[in-house]
Amino acid sequence: MKITVSTLVKAPIAEVWRAYNSPEDIKVWNTASPDWHTTASSVDLRVGGKFSSRMEAKDGSFGFDFAGEYTAVQAPTHLAYRFGDRVGEVGFSEGPAGVTVSVTFDGENTHSEEQQRTGWQAILDSFARHVEKKQSGTPN
Repeated sequence: MKITVSTLVKAPIAEVWRAYNSPEDIKVWNTASPDWHTTASSVDLRVGGKFSSRMEAKDGSFGFDFAGEYTAVQAPTHLAYRFGDRVGEVGFSEGPAGVTVSVTFDGENTHSEEQQRTGWQAILDSFARHVEKKQSGTPN
């Protein structure tokens, strides 16, 4: 099952690309809800390069690593990656209103399609808010 989520980011494509791939930015925006956070992130942005983000509940009750390997890197418009036996793709498309960021990924069998879609959409919406705050000069 392929799942796609997308959001519009009101910022230049170069800044959207940079924030999506910067470990320091990822630690700020990579959360689906206020009770979670990303405590570590690494990015080796090249084909064959590895990435990893450590996501944890703020109360310490649970955590996991989201990690994989890039299979395509075409700055600033496209990323593809493998994580476990699943794949994902991210497209960045600039238009008059901003940059549409679309993420398509293989779903898994543990959570429902709706749970997965909701979680990934929340993270992507957090990303858009983060980039737009940076653009406006508002601290996170």
